[in-house]
Amino acid sequence: LADSVGALQSGYVIDTGNELVDNLFSRGGLDAMMYTVSMTIVAMTFGGILEYSGMLQSIMNQILKLAKTAGSLIASTILAGIATNATCSEQYISIVVPSRMFAGAYEKMGLQSKNLSRALEDGGTLTSVFIPWNTCGVFILGTLGVGAFEYAPYAVLNFIVPVISIVYAFTGYTIERMAVIQQEEPVAEQAAQ
Repeated sequence: LADSVGALQSGYVIDTGNELVDNLFSRGGLDAMMYTVSMTIVAMTFGGILEYSGMLQSIMNQILKLAKTAGSLIASTILAGIATNATCSEQYISIVVPSRMFAGAYEKMGLQSKNLSRALEDGGTLTSVFIPWNTCGVFILGTLGVGAFEYAPYAVLNFIVPVISIVYAFTGYTIERMAVIQQEEPVAEQAAQ
């Protein structure tokens, strides 16, 4: 048990005589990943401070003033995900924070929550690799030795999907609305409280 925990923490080295197998199975464990892990911890701490101090909410409120239609709301969500990636340096924050802040707006506009989920994926997850100081960009640089600006022209999926999603949002294509009953349920629940 102690050896297993030690291998998880410090890594494992095998000497089989086959260089390919040795390279494949000899790894550094958690210690070798600590740079990326520590970036995630620091970024999430920073994002938490921004969220609980009200700074991110203030920014999101200004964005929501401009989001008058379903198309502009979805485009704002995608852009908020990109901006959160750039400012908070963590992909998970670019999903969690905007999701909590935009959920009520989607509900008020009668949009199904899967529209919010898709916008967060398109704006937060897919664009995180383009930010060199984001944990995704740092991980790719550390793992492959290739910087964000070097592989960006080849990451077509990552930059074309947010654009297509914004076009779909403004045209209404694939945007699903809640049924009237679904829209009335939250209002009834709020009135009961």
